[in-house]
Amino acid sequence: MRWLVWVFALSVMAVSLFADVRGCVCDPANRESMEARGCGLTKESLSQPANVKYFFLKDSNPRKPNRWLILPTGSGAAAQFIEEMTKEQRLELWRAAVAKAKELFGDEWGLAYNGTTVRTQCHFHIHIGRFIKAAETSRFKTIYRLEDIPVPQDGGLWIHPVGRGYHVHEGEQICETALVR
Repeated sequence: MRWLVWVFALSVMAVSLFADVRGCVCDPANRESMEARGCGLTKESLSQPANVKYFFLKDSNPRKPNRWLILPTGSGAAAQFIEEMTKEQRLELWRAAVAKAKELFGDEWGLAYNGTTVRTQCHFHIHIGRFIKAAETSRFKTIYRLEDIPVPQDGGLWIHPVGRGYHVHEGEQICETALVR
């Protein structure tokens, strides 16, 4: 059993070595910078039509066959960090993510935004998937309106429906583990 703890700890450290998008340099004017692994979603975003504000992608990771992503279009700070979007932009994005999640998973949906120190892509994205009920913890805030989803301050967040409201879990870096792969 102790070896499982070590394997988990080493895998988390390995992810951390290749993550942390706070220093991203995805510059559409610099073709070489856009070839970096972390710029893949930025390139995809820039290929969207000009009138599109956000778009959905099936997660390309073969280990996550049941996941979708929602991403804002464009580049720059507001496309790399959700906290750089205006309140109205964030609300529109959350509403679209919840609508897609309900369409795909009914009342069993969950949304997850990973913190910047564990993300491998510069372009921010919200994971859409089926919520794992066993992932529920006692550390949540109950909200009743999407307008009340907080802006992540130190880490990411994950959200899922409960009754007529939502549980919002904050302060963790790796949040997508609350969703079925």
